[in-house]
Amino acid sequence: MICPVMKAHYRVERLGELFLEEISRMLVEGRIKDPRVGFVTVTRVDVTRDLSYATVYFSVMGPEEEKEGTLHALEHAAGYIRRELGKGLRVRKIPHLRFKVDRNLEHSLRIGELLQKIKGES
Repeated sequence: MICPVMKAHYRVERLGELFLEEISRMLVEGRIKDPRVGFVTVTRVDVTRDLSYATVYFSVMGPEEEKEGTLHALEHAAGYIRRELGKGLRVRKIPHLRFKVDRNLEHSLRIGELLQKIKGES
């Protein structure tokens, strides 16, 4: 038997995955019309245990200005995205959305470059 705490944890994870799929679908289908939203990849969605907030992490290839523009565009479209999530999913409460640039890929690339540099010097 699964304890209630674990059950709630799995539910929160499942909701994060559902939100990731739906938001990604909206972006791929071009349902967010803001021109600042170009080629964006949603990498993960973290939902708080009380379902009041969801942090949407995304990556954008390009200069820092493009990333900031995409961030502002997604923040501007948060209400629309919440409404669309509410229409498409059978969820009682849609959390408030926060957006953050996922810099994990950049960090991984930088670490790889540094390791190659160290390997070349030895």
